[in-house]
Amino acid sequence: MKTKLILLAGVCAGAIAFPAFAQTAEGTTAVDEDTIIVTAQRTSQRLQDVPIAISAFSGEALEKQQIKNASDLQLTLPNVTFTKGNFTGSSFTIRGIGDLCVGASCDSATAIHVNGTPLLATRLFETEYFDLERVEVLRGPQGTLFGRNATSGVVNFITTRPDLSGFHLSAEGEYGNYNSVKTKGMVNIPITDTMAVRGAGFYLKRDGYTTNIFDNSNVDNRDMYAMRGSLRWEPTPSTTIDLMAYYFHEKDNRLRSQKQLCQRDPIGVLGCLPGGLPNGVTNGNSTLATILSSAEFFGLAAGDFNAVIPGFTNNIALGSVYGTDVYANAINPADPRQINTAYNPTYLTKEQQYQARIEQDLGNMKLQVTGFYHKAQVDSSQDYNNSVQDRRGFTPGLTYLNALANAPGIGAYFKPLAAALTPSGATGLLCTSLPEPTGTGVFGGHSRCAANPGAFDRSITASRDYSIEGIFSSNFDGKFNFLLGGIYVHAKSDVTDYYVDAFGLDFAAGLLGTAAAIGAGAPPSYLATPTYRNNAAYQGLKSYGLFGEAYVNLTDKLKLTGGLRYNHDEKNSIARTTLANFLVPFGTANAFTAPGLAAFDADAGIPGIQDYQRRSVKFNEITGRAVLDFKIDDRHLIYASYSRGYKSGGINPPLSLAGLVPDSFKPEFVNSFEIGSKNTFDNGRFTLNVTGFYYQYKGLQISRIVQRTSVNDNIDANVYGVEAEALIRPVRNFTVNLGLSYLHTKVTGSQTFGDLRDPSGGRGDAVIIKDLTNASNCAVAPTVQGSGANAAAFVGTINGSLGLQAPTAFQGDSGLAAGTTGAFSVCSALAAFAPSLAGVFGALTVTQDAIPVSIKGNELPQAPVAKFSVGAQYTAELGNGITVVPRVDLAMTGKSYSNIFNTRNDRIQGYEQVNAQIQVNGMDDKWFVRGYIQNMFDNAAETGHYNTDQSSGLFTNIFTLEPRRYGISAGVKF
Repeated sequence: MKTKLILLAGVCAGAIAFPAFAQTAEGTTAVDEDTIIVTAQRTSQRLQDVPIAISAFSGEALEKQQIKNASDLQLTLPNVTFTKGNFTGSSFTIRGIGDLCVGASCDSATAIHVNGTPLLATRLFETEYFDLERVEVLRGPQGTLFGRNATSGVVNFITTRPDLSGFHLSAEGEYGNYNSVKTKGMVNIPITDTMAVRGAGFYLKRDGYTTNIFDNSNVDNRDMYAMRGSLRWEPTPSTTIDLMAYYFHEKDNRLRSQKQLCQRDPIGVLGCLPGGLPNGVTNGNSTLATILSSAEFFGLAAGDFNAVIPGFTNNIALGSVYGTDVYANAINPADPRQINTAYNPTYLTKEQQYQARIEQDLGNMKLQVTGFYHKAQVDSSQDYNNSVQDRRGFTPGLTYLNALANAPGIGAYFKPLAAALTPSGATGLLCTSLPEPTGTGVFGGHSRCAANPGAFDRSITASRDYSIEGIFSSNFDGKFNFLLGGIYVHAKSDVTDYYVDAFGLDFAAGLLGTAAAIGAGAPPSYLATPTYRNNAAYQGLKSYGLFGEAYVNLTDKLKLTGGLRYNHDEKNSIARTTLANFLVPFGTANAFTAPGLAAFDADAGIPGIQDYQRRSVKFNEITGRAVLDFKIDDRHLIYASYSRGYKSGGINPPLSLAGLVPDSFKPEFVNSFEIGSKNTFDNGRFTLNVTGFYYQYKGLQISRIVQRTSVNDNIDANVYGVEAEALIRPVRNFTVNLGLSYLHTKVTGSQTFGDLRDPSGGRGDAVIIKDLTNASNCAVAPTVQGSGANAAAFVGTINGSLGLQAPTAFQGDSGLAAGTTGAFSVCSALAAFAPSLAGVFGALTVTQDAIPVSIKGNELPQAPVAKFSVGAQYTAELGNGITVVPRVDLAMTGKSYSNIFNTRNDRIQGYEQVNAQIQVNGMDDKWFVRGYIQNMFDNAAETGHYNTDQSSGLFTNIFTLEPRRYGISAGVKF
């Protein structure tokens, strides 16, 4: 009973260790010495004795608090948040520091470990938790002992090892709303007195949380399973060998982002305005697919072709940037659980883990050696704009294309283009390229044909890594102990691709290639690739670390810990970005074998023709920590620490234009100062842990989008805050846990960056330009801030010579400064003519993407100012060993920002979630029946945003809490 009550208490929201209570013969309350044991310092210790801010959840505590996955785990942890990312990733943020860096060469700020071994590119944030001994969350830089360093903290999943003492079996079934069916099971079998095996797994299948009103289907469903097998062998009393194998598989229609929001821009220069996030749809005329298939673009890019075919550029276009756009009549439902798309998502992910560990006791010393192999892949696709395009504006251009295909002579050039895009004619099905590696897309037979034009993406990664780590530690009875270790990690990925496919891109690539082929006298051809493809053909990492700590008991109560670590990281990248870059004859099986590839330069930063961008970077750093802790008595500990954290830099993806961003980004450093106190009062009835911290960040890595590509920069920031975790147990059967945190983050550097959603930089004298050659934005403004009349007149003059319209004022509630105007134009032409016309219009500056603004003083993303959690449960004993345990948990997360610019559209409002359950346990816990409800009030609060780039229309992808779930589960245990 004592052990059961310990576990039922859930180890608190912050997982404070606490004792069980027993009744003495005299009826008074005494303390049982059962405690939570953690390995935060690479050795087994009582949680309350560890001078680190750490939370730990036992396997049973995870069940009692309904912590089934990463989204649940973060709710009750102080200063911890979690949100999904846009590209099949996620961000686990601790004390305001998370995965703000985006890219294949980025390291995670929060290090994920399994049994103490670092996991790279893991899919653990998608799976459900099962058969875990505990989960440990270490807050703050772990610069000495863990993996490849971790600037924000560590999440360590400890799997349950085989038990040599006897046979064990458990099975659990669950049914809930959304037709959710979940099963879990475990079997533990001793083979001999010194060897045992354990197998465990889960299976989950449920309907989707979201309704697609286009076809009334359910999306965002789950169909996943995982298995883990373990073996423990103790050939001698001093030797332990552990083996573990794990496999995870998911194949369903999971949504990467829940929904898209937009304040629609009527003039189309931005697509979405920065004045709010209503349920609008971007103006399609702002997107690259529309720009490249418009009459205005063809007039600029292929105007000379009118001499071959009179009126060609006006008649062939799919529309005009000044006309009705493809999303003008699109419906974006207000319900966050509804979307409207003609393309349902697909999601496939797999992961394998293999771990081998040997521990050898050497008297008062121990040697531990661990080998690990890991393989993961993820492949996801969904509608890029989550909307249905209106094809009616395409009809004249497609009709003209089919007429050209049937014309004598020149029709031979247009026939393969028409056949690929409109196999059933101008009013039939429209075929869009599939995201595939040959680079031929729709022109190689890789297409999806439908009544509506397609626009979808695909994110795919396949990686593998292995590591070996050795740790040698002492356990002397004297004043001095030590730990020495080393780790080597080798990781690589041969596939890290991101595709964007759209019918308009196919049309432009085919038409421009056809025109070029006619002009060059080449065979009928198209420009490859017809899809946007950011391809990292190889990403490699070689890393090693040497680390050590010394522990000196200065007195019986005062201990000094000092540690150092040497880090070496080497990263290599082979990558390129393609979209309509080189001629490929129709009928070519693989575009990258075509002769035209020889003229394509994939790396504008190096002279000559380069087939890929090849980069390599190396980093060497020394980090460490120093801790002084004072144990007042067995129930009170105070400590102060300094830690130096480090995260290696990386390589930015290639861009079409060189020089806009550096090829690489710098390492990230943090100086962390922390004080804390861990306390147990009133014979164990009240436990209180309090921590205060201050961080100085140098080179904090953050991402931004440049030319449709996520690149990374470095900024400086300061962070400070406090955390408190408490466990209150006034009587034996009643437990209350509390968690509270406050966080202050502030950018301290003087860097300036352009906010893509407001290219004017907040200046009312600027003209925002939508570039008709690449769908990016630029801004034209007086060099000395003043009236915008001259800038608007200058753009109007240049546009008049190009056959384009003059600037137009944005609407009053646009979120832009009063007086800001916008126009379609060509940024390079404006930049070229501005100096020569300065005598007429004054000195003007043309700034690519956006006029930079200062971010000094802004808050860091995903850093809520406050969090609070409380949970309570009561154990009612009914006799015959049966107990009834009701429990309720409330978690509150304060407001934060999704972006470093801290604008109105970056705000994430605070939110609350309430979970409740009631469980009936049989005698000796041999069986249970549980009824549960999660997110009781069906809160659809946003947990994160992703802001798309200018060529996509600047819409915002949002990520939300999961909806209300409820159900019943039952299980048995032997």
